Amino acid sequence: MAKKKKIEGLVDFAILSMKYKTRLTKKFVNRTQYAAPIPNHVLSYIPGTIQEIYVKEGQKVKAGESLLILEAMKMRNQIAMPHDGKIKSINVGTGDKIPKNHLMIEIE
Repeated sequence: MAKKKKIEGLVDFAILSMKYKTRLTKKFVNRTQYAAPIPNHVLSYIPGTIQEIYVKEGQKVKAGESLLILEAMKMRNQIAMPHDGKIKSINVGTGDKIPKNHLMIEIE
C-alpha cells in the first residue's frame, strides 16, 4: 500500500520498499473524491428514461426481482433488486429522464 506525506510541494510515497517523490497535479487535487457505494441505494449506471416501474413504496422484494425498466440508447435495461428488502422510497416516475448516478430507489 502506498503511504503519502506532503513536504514543500512534493509528496513522498512508498511502494513496497521503494520511495518516490512527486508533485501533485491540479487535476489530481481537484478530482472527485471516491465515495463507497451505499448498498441500500439503487442508482442509475447510465443516463436514460424510466419506462416502467414494477414496485411500490412499502413493498417487500426479493433479490433478483425486477424493480423497473431504464431505457438508454434504444435498449431496455431491467434494473433488478440487489438483495432482499423493503422499498423505502421511489425517487423516479414513468417517463422521467434521469442522469447517470441518479438515486432511483431507496431500500430499507
